[in-house]
Amino acid sequence: MSLKNRLIIMNFLQFAVWGAYLTSMSRYLGPAGMGAYIGIFYSVQGIVSIFMPALIGIIADRWVSAQKLLGACHLLAAVFMASAGLYAISSGGNVSFAIFFTLYTLSVAFYMPTLALSNSVAYTILDRSGLDTVKAFPPIRVFGTIGFICTMWIVDILGYQTTPMQFIISAFIGLLLGLYSFTLPNCPVSTDTNDKTLAQRLGLDAFKLFKQRKMALFFIFSMLLGVSLQITNGFANPFIASFEAATEYANSFGVKHSNILISLSQISEALCILLIPFFLSRFGIKKVILIAMLAWVLRFGLFGLGNPGGGLWLLIMSMLVYGVAFDFFNVSGSLFVDKETPHNIRSSAQGMFMLMTNGVGATIGTLGAQMVVNRFTSWQDVLVNGEVKSLMIGDWQSVWFIFAGYALIVTILFAILFKYKHTPDLKKS
Repeated sequence: MSLKNRLIIMNFLQFAVWGAYLTSMSRYLGPAGMGAYIGIFYSVQGIVSIFMPALIGIIADRWVSAQKLLGACHLLAAVFMASAGLYAISSGGNVSFAIFFTLYTLSVAFYMPTLALSNSVAYTILDRSGLDTVKAFPPIRVFGTIGFICTMWIVDILGYQTTPMQFIISAFIGLLLGLYSFTLPNCPVSTDTNDKTLAQRLGLDAFKLFKQRKMALFFIFSMLLGVSLQITNGFANPFIASFEAATEYANSFGVKHSNILISLSQISEALCILLIPFFLSRFGIKKVILIAMLAWVLRFGLFGLGNPGGGLWLLIMSMLVYGVAFDFFNVSGSLFVDKETPHNIRSSAQGMFMLMTNGVGATIGTLGAQMVVNRFTSWQDVLVNGEVKSLMIGDWQSVWFIFAGYALIVTILFAILFKYKHTPDLKKS
């Protein structure tokens, strides 16, 4: 099997693990009595990303081959995720928040570093094969999004959106990927440690990137835009489900299969990844990130205007712009960091990018979003087609417009403050 195909399998499974529960978890938490903690469940992904990706990246740079570390992290994450799912199933309607949240957090703590680590593994293998990462990686990474979509659909079609079975599916795929990772080509650690300081030996050189104004601003805005990353993952599904309380929308396809509707976001993402090489070479990192930021404004604004009936097209448009919003920032940003940092601190630098986006940014964003959502909505028991359901009812329009306003402010500031001289091949400037 070719190296590209092996990396395609890795990326497919990498995101299939996440797709099994990321967009549907909130639909389970609400009826299980943990609806008030949705923001906490999503923010913990950011909290562990503040230190775990950087720590794992340092270990991968210095002591343990990246592909082996990737496998170990996935195996541990899968064990804890399976434990969380099995506990929830056995507990029925008496799930303890403390126990379930602890098991979930331990799983996420080992999964989140793999997002950066899998990139590092792919970049290293492609580099050692003499391939250009900017051109070769996006077509490989697109299969990660396809994997995410596949498990979203599986969970939706099997009716697991409101059950803990979604966590079992995630754990099973994680076990497969953990074992598969050990079969990948070796990604050697850096052995050049002569006459280096302790900080250099520990791989803390990545923090020196903040001395460069260009990189410091890039990481700061990565954090500010990272605020937006998990908001729709956490609240889009409860938002769409809330329309079930209205008779005219209760039996619409969007309400009945909200995960499939949301998966249009990931389908768009899969297509947009393929556009990244062209946009980066033609417009440069600043304009590409600006496009991503404007897409976030549209993402939230269209949610505020849409509904599953006559306004379904607005929701669909919101799903379609998500691909631009997510990929043009995350994937392009990762490639930018890869090209702007020395090879011996590549894993640490990718960990830093993850820290600022999925760490500090996502933590602030999800906790802040929970406060906004709690201010304008609440979980209520509603009679739907003769059945009592727990739905998040309230002024969702104000919620989405507040998020859109924030994204617009960040966009304007980035356009003014971030300076970068574009070169077509992303060479250092």
